[in-house]
Amino acid sequence: MREYLQFYIDGQWVDPVEPKTLDVINPATEKVAGKISLGSAADVDKAVKAARKAFATWSQTTREERMDVLNRILAEYQKRFGDLAVAVTEEMGAPASLAQRAQVPIGMGHLGTAVAVLKDYKFTEDRGPTMIVKEPIGVCGFITPWNWPLNQIVCKVAPAIATGCTMVLKPSEVAPFTGHIFAEIMHAAGVPAGVFNLVQGDGVGVGVPLSSHPDVDLISFTGSTRAGIEVAKNAAPTVKRVAQELGGKSPNIVLDDDAFAKGVGRGVATVMTNSGQSCNAPTRMLVPQKRMDEAIAVAKEAAAQITVGDPNGNSQLGPVVSEVQFNKIQKLIQAGIDEGATLVAGGVGRPDGLDVGYYVKPTVFANVTPDMTIAKEEIFGPVLSILGYENLDQAVQIGNDTEYGLAAYVQAADLAKAREVASKLRAGQVSINGGGGDLMAPFGGYKMSGNGREWGDFAFNEFLEVKAVLGYAPKEAAE
Repeated sequence: MREYLQFYIDGQWVDPVEPKTLDVINPATEKVAGKISLGSAADVDKAVKAARKAFATWSQTTREERMDVLNRILAEYQKRFGDLAVAVTEEMGAPASLAQRAQVPIGMGHLGTAVAVLKDYKFTEDRGPTMIVKEPIGVCGFITPWNWPLNQIVCKVAPAIATGCTMVLKPSEVAPFTGHIFAEIMHAAGVPAGVFNLVQGDGVGVGVPLSSHPDVDLISFTGSTRAGIEVAKNAAPTVKRVAQELGGKSPNIVLDDDAFAKGVGRGVATVMTNSGQSCNAPTRMLVPQKRMDEAIAVAKEAAAQITVGDPNGNSQLGPVVSEVQFNKIQKLIQAGIDEGATLVAGGVGRPDGLDVGYYVKPTVFANVTPDMTIAKEEIFGPVLSILGYENLDQAVQIGNDTEYGLAAYVQAADLAKAREVASKLRAGQVSINGGGGDLMAPFGGYKMSGNGREWGDFAFNEFLEVKAVLGYAPKEAAE
């Protein structure tokens, strides 16, 4: 049983101002795996004050000093790789193989990327008599989710450290273990006191006071669009910068060519990764209507190959994160059945032989129409909807017919045709034929999927203010 009852503020582990605890549930066993303290506005205020004090000196550090700190964090992170992998599996049910192959390594990737970008990043630019200067924005508040916990923590913390900002992190209370271990990593790395602070808690107790705090200069939030709207409302009175990575309902357009079967199979596998709990999952597959039966056959076979079970075993899919998520997903699967979609694989209820744990059957619907609930709402589970199209113009139109715009996908044998389709899709990232894994590529969305960009050099821009120093290089007086 883990007990993480203290917060990390001003370089020390401290007790909460008011004791209040929360049980953390292991989604594979439905049993209590640990306990954390829930913070309050008073804890947030202490953390923000520490960050504000530290900003005065940390913002003046050199590029080399910040690179050294990032490299020390990376070294400590690598030492705790195994601990982090176990924690991810325990707190949110990611299969051990996924934790070791992706969930934990991506944090290392973001740290390495931040070092690489910082090495050559231009913080000043001469424009004739004017000097353009990019300066750290100040104290940053981070609210991160449970589905890729380390990815979302580190893709915010690393560029903030690199640009000279200080910060207060609120990890998800649903999956808080990795956040606590990350704070231990920051302490072991010798990050100066107050630069990084951790306050555990829920949205009401910590998220609201953090996003509304007058001494926080930027709030960076990853989560649902509904919650993101509330964060923006809370931030508005203090006119702080708000960066958001929110929901998605990403289209995956499979073209009518020789790569069709491969594209359908790849699409099924991608949706099911992490039990469908990825905001950029390609949950709407669009196929030529005349090849719907073929798509059904390929998708059914692909879904049948996916094993579900104990995340500490050899299963490809573990449980979804909580009972709340399980019930929501079951309700939406039932809506698909009730509204007349063709159930190709899966369905309601747990997989056979799994009576305990929040396990969901890998589910595929076909003959889905754009007006159906499962075609519009973000399900956040291992559920794929296959829609038909008559021509590519209609495919693009259906693909863009969503309030979201985080990601989109194109599968095609003809690269030129795939690029043409990609150019018409309104999304922050478009993946062609499984392309991905570029940590320098900006990540973020159009429309209700948020604003701002994370990852690589684009992430640095979020944490910088731009100053113009006029008359910096005055012209010589005429003789």
